[in-house]
Amino acid sequence: MALADNTGCAKPSEDFPFPEIIELNVGGQVYITRHPTLVSVPGSLLWEMFTQKNVRSLARDSKGRFFVDRDGFLFRYILDYMRDQQLVLPDHFPERSRLQREAEYFMLPELVKMLAPKLSKQNSLGDDPCQSDPEELSPNADATRTLTSASATLPSAVAGGPGAAVTTSTGAASTDVRRAGFITIGYRGSYTLGRDSQTDAKFRRVARIMVCGKTSLAKEVFGDTLNESRDPDRPPERYTSRYYLKFTFLEQAFDKLADAGFHMVACNSTGTCAFAHDQTDDRIWTSYTEYVFYRE
Repeated sequence: MALADNTGCAKPSEDFPFPEIIELNVGGQVYITRHPTLVSVPGSLLWEMFTQKNVRSLARDSKGRFFVDRDGFLFRYILDYMRDQQLVLPDHFPERSRLQREAEYFMLPELVKMLAPKLSKQNSLGDDPCQSDPEELSPNADATRTLTSASATLPSAVAGGPGAAVTTSTGAASTDVRRAGFITIGYRGSYTLGRDSQTDAKFRRVARIMVCGKTSLAKEVFGDTLNESRDPDRPPERYTSRYYLKFTFLEQAFDKLADAGFHMVACNSTGTCAFAHDQTDDRIWTSYTEYVFYRE
């Protein structure tokens, strides 16, 4: 039902053409809010829309709701900000840069500043736990790419371990430029177990060890043992899950991560069971396991 038909809402007048309670259709999502909320930030797009005298110039949907052709799901955060000028996002919010574009469209400069990525001392995005959309390179990506490529060419023997000083071609001492980040190791495994629990299980070797993480980190840790045939031109600061290792020994992968300063912070596994043959009780267990490593 269109809002104008609702007798419980304040009716508009000539001097005040908008009702107290307003219904919005933003990209197909319906929102109901108060008029003071929409005009709480002077100069914003919503303020300009709902302070004008000519209501007929505003677009409406088939039910008489004011229509805004923007992302309806992200508008909830725009509306929350309009209520109290504070930004509260869920943990690990995945659409931060898209929300920043919405804030720019609605002309909310303070919200744009809150959503802007914060650069760490290494010109990275690590200080911002809610940073999203790693596919979009930051303005400092070129500088960061230069640092990471330079660190990858320094032998570990020269670096002398994590945090040690290294000597550049000019003879000046500089600190280790290795960056913090996550690397995920995943593999599928299976084994056959008979009815007798005392029988030794028949394990199959790991067919492939998959790697997910930033390209620069993966290349730094695994070097030539990283198979790049599926993703050869990936920029250093972009994430990828297309890599896998040329060897099939988990211990070898863990050793390389430990040597590079990574430590395990999480792991998870899922498994399924099926009978190997109709005439036997032998069962085949298949699992997929992931290990998450982090370097500070």
